[in-house]
Amino acid sequence: MIRFFRRHKILCLLLFILAYLIMGATAPFLSYKKIEENTVNQFDPAAFRMEGAGPERVALLETNMSAWEERMRLLEQAEERIILSTFDMREGESTRDILSVLLAKAEEGVEIRILVDGVSGAVRMQGRELFYALSSHPNVEIRIYNPLNLLTPWKLMGRMHDKYVIVDEKAYLLGGRNTFDYFIGNYTEENVSYDREVLVYNTEPGNPDTSLKELEAYFEGVWNLDVCKPFHDNEKLADKKKVKEERELLTERYHNLKAEYPELFDGSWDYEAHAYEAGRISLLSNPTHIYGKEPVLFYELIQLMSQAEERVIFQSPYVVCNSWMYEELAGLAKKVPDTRILLNSVENGDNFVASSDYLRHKDEVVATGIQLYEYDGGTSNHGKSVLIDQDLSVVGSYNLDLRSTYLDTELMLVVQSEELNQELEGYLTAMQESSRKVIDADTYELPEGLEVQTAPVSKRIAWAVFGFILQPFRCLV
Repeated sequence: MIRFFRRHKILCLLLFILAYLIMGATAPFLSYKKIEENTVNQFDPAAFRMEGAGPERVALLETNMSAWEERMRLLEQAEERIILSTFDMREGESTRDILSVLLAKAEEGVEIRILVDGVSGAVRMQGRELFYALSSHPNVEIRIYNPLNLLTPWKLMGRMHDKYVIVDEKAYLLGGRNTFDYFIGNYTEENVSYDREVLVYNTEPGNPDTSLKELEAYFEGVWNLDVCKPFHDNEKLADKKKVKEERELLTERYHNLKAEYPELFDGSWDYEAHAYEAGRISLLSNPTHIYGKEPVLFYELIQLMSQAEERVIFQSPYVVCNSWMYEELAGLAKKVPDTRILLNSVENGDNFVASSDYLRHKDEVVATGIQLYEYDGGTSNHGKSVLIDQDLSVVGSYNLDLRSTYLDTELMLVVQSEELNQELEGYLTAMQESSRKVIDADTYELPEGLEVQTAPVSKRIAWAVFGFILQPFRCLV
């Protein structure tokens, strides 16, 4: 054995480093946190409804193009501050559009703060002058949540999955969209995913009792965590040739956008006329530290859904649960018989890892008694939403999986609005009509005319093999 180590020092070193990374990243999360008594005592189902209308109005952004248009329209109206929090920001055409407006507003004196997840920041933003062009501006600060550091693998899985934009006290967007072409705009037709956001428009700036102020307070709490570090906050970078060129290109792009889409930049949009009246709007969130989390958000969603008198429709891209989550879902199915989960079929989805786990544990999901519908519409649906009866709609970043439950920061917005609920129901009904109804782990009921997608045998074998290998690490999925 000693002779083997001597002959294969490099191989042994690499294997040791790999084991160190895998065990370090996995071990802290193998034991799931439990719900604490304080969380149970704090939940109040009556807190999500009120009599009459509140000061904020709401609208759905259902298409990638509407998400792009609203970002252009809303960012242009900023006068004091812009806050952007995103799990993933990548170079691309829609990103350049957004950054061009942000740079223009920074030039006007608007304070801009951007928060990005650490792994995404390292992989997608580091070394790219496009992002330095913005971070080097004196009115812009970009911070990274839990920057990637392979020397401390026990911190690697602490991810920030929040996605929202706040402009002054005027309005905000919150949902599941990341910041690149896959989710925003129509620059690509082949590599896209559907998603959803809520626009919340504040009719009473200065009112401290709004969901906008609640979201802003949440942002401040995360922004000021010790794990959030500046991203190239150095004004001298602006003097570098490539960074200067990027700034010039962004400035030119902004003027071109204003010329091509004047209706998005002239400030004439009537938000009150294009948004629904709403009652209570509430923010649900996970703990924001980087270690294993108490499953607060999942628990609160289950409790909220359990209050339903008629129906619950839960849309998630995929389903990955542990035994406690299955028990909670089964309890929900008993309390509210008309409970449905809409998710991507494995052929339609874009998450290979989650699909592998779902196929291996599908019988356990079916055993909860919740009716499952696997969406087979041809384009992956990344939306995360819940309909509760006829008046509550929940939209945000939370996936029905172990990562969103125990590892990531997550946000879901609960909106009391019959009109928003009705519109969202239309989208989810259309999704269900393009879905296979699951009878059991191997049997489906197909709607008339649905063209079922197929996967090659090689991919199915890969799902099965990876699903088996994944089991010791499924806490990270």
